[in-house]
Amino acid sequence: MNVTYDFKGQVALVTGAASGMGLSTARAFAKAGAAVTLADVTEAALRQAVDEITAAGGKVIGVVCDVADEAQVATMVARTVTTFGRLDAAFNNAGIQIPASEIADQSIEDYDRVSAINQRGVWACMKHELAQMRKQGSGAIVNCSSIGGLTGRAMIAAYHGTKHGVIGLTRSAALEYATRGVRVNAVCPGTIDTPMVSSMLEKGMLAMDDLLRDLPMKRLGRGEEIADAVLWLCSSGSSFVTGQALAVDGGFAVY
Repeated sequence: MNVTYDFKGQVALVTGAASGMGLSTARAFAKAGAAVTLADVTEAALRQAVDEITAAGGKVIGVVCDVADEAQVATMVARTVTTFGRLDAAFNNAGIQIPASEIADQSIEDYDRVSAINQRGVWACMKHELAQMRKQGSGAIVNCSSIGGLTGRAMIAAYHGTKHGVIGLTRSAALEYATRGVRVNAVCPGTIDTPMVSSMLEKGMLAMDDLLRDLPMKRLGRGEEIADAVLWLCSSGSSFVTGQALAVDGGFAVY
């Protein structure tokens, strides 16, 4: 069954939009009629994504943005509003993984890097998105956490800590803006077939046999399945849903 959404006349912003779940979600928003800002730190890949969606009939712009830099985040949101006039939906998806390590052996540099992008970056994006949505009196934000925000796992504590933090930010923001027409939720992807997961498999950070053993559905998720969840959380179909952390994980978190 293919779910369809109507975002005509609306404006969406997606970070980490040049590949993986971000690109799938940007495609889905554009296909549903939204004007979309694609933001990513990798300029060449971003340009390719913008060209692809434009060729398919989408109305999009690309903004190079490192979400760890608040000034760049502010510019990203400002360009979106200047270009399209408003901001109705945002998927704060940009994130990284760092090498697996026991906490006792992990460097402060790795910890600071993953925290700056995965957690502080989400905070910065929400700060500037919410300022615009507060002014409008409407909007929906989806933050990308992870099943790592719902569970624990040895050797990647710093990453999991950031993803738990995203859920905390999401819940608090949802309470702040619940009476002002703005909803804030999180999506918690399981293991999704993305370039990041492929890289982790190649480096031995993950093992496919172990992944499939622990997945009740016995397959990896697809970027399009995360996009469907994000668009639902940004649509009128979820108008009474806020402050939630939605697991899209093939049943992993309840296994």
